[in-house]
Amino acid sequence: MNRKTILIILAFFATYVFWGSTFLWNKMAVQELPPLMMPSVRFASAGTIIFIMARLLGYSLRVTRKQLFNSIIVGFLFLAYGNGVMVWALKYVDTGFAALLAALQPLFILLLMRLVQRKALQWKSVVGVVLGLTGMYILVSQKEITTQENMVLGIIMILTCILSWSTGSLYVAKADVPKNFFVSTGYQMLTASLLLALGSSLFGEEWKSPLNWSSSTYIAMICLIIFGGIAAFTAFNFLLKNISTEKVATSSYVNPVIALLLGWYFLDEEVTTQSIIAAAVMLTGVYFINSRKRDKNDMKPALKPR
Repeated sequence: MNRKTILIILAFFATYVFWGSTFLWNKMAVQELPPLMMPSVRFASAGTIIFIMARLLGYSLRVTRKQLFNSIIVGFLFLAYGNGVMVWALKYVDTGFAALLAALQPLFILLLMRLVQRKALQWKSVVGVVLGLTGMYILVSQKEITTQENMVLGIIMILTCILSWSTGSLYVAKADVPKNFFVSTGYQMLTASLLLALGSSLFGEEWKSPLNWSSSTYIAMICLIIFGGIAAFTAFNFLLKNISTEKVATSSYVNPVIALLLGWYFLDEEVTTQSIIAAAVMLTGVYFINSRKRDKNDMKPALKPR
C-alpha cells in the first residue's frame, strides 16, 4: 500500500468519523456553555490556528476588500448562523436527529439551484427529493418528538440552518473569495467568531471562563477545534483534489450513522424503529441526488465546517 493510498484512507476516516462526531461534541459543550459563545470561542481558536498554519506554509494572508466582504457573508451563512443556530438547537434536539436533518443539504441545494438556475430536474433528482421529504416527514412526525418541549422549534431552526448552508454553498461557488482554502476558511472562521460574539452579547449570554469549564467541556472543545475543524477540513480538501466528488460526498451517508451511534452510546439517546426507517429513506434520497448526472455548470460541493 503506497503513501497516497494510506493518506486517502486516513482522510476518509477523518471526514466520516470526525465530522460525524461533531454533533456529539457540540451537544456535550452546549450543555455547559452558552450556545453562541461556545462556537465563537471554537471558531476564534480554529481560525487563529489555521492562519498560523497558512503562514508557516508560506501563504499570504492579504485579501482584497471584495474578498473580505464575501468571506464575511460566507462566514455568516456557513458558521455564524448555519453552525451557531445548529448548536443552539442541539439543546433541544438529539444529535442523531440533527445529523439526519443535516444530511438533507444536497436536497436543499438542488431545490435552490432549480429556483435560481431554472434547471429541469432529472428523474434521479425527482426521486431523491420525494424520498428525502418523505424520510424527513417520517422522522419528525414521531409522537416522541412532537410532544417534547421545544423539540419542534429546534427542528425548525435546524432546517433554517440547512437553508443557510445551502445558500452559502451556492454563493461561495460564484463569489470572489481568497483562492487558498486555508486563508479563505481562516477569514470565514474569524469573522463568524466576531459575529457570534456580537450575537451572544446582544442576547445577554453570560460567558463562562475556561478556568471554570468541566473536563468533558474541555475535551469536547478540543475535539471540535482540532479534529472536527482543522483535521476534517484539511482531509476534505485533500480528498476533493485526489478523488471524485461523488466519492467524497459519501460522507453525507456515513456522518448521520456515526452521530446516531455516538448519541445512543454516550448520551443514551433513543434510536427508534421509526428513526431507522426514516434514516434509510432519507439517505436513499440523498444517494439519488448525489448520483444524478451533472453537467459542466453544476457546482462542486462547498465546504461546510461542522
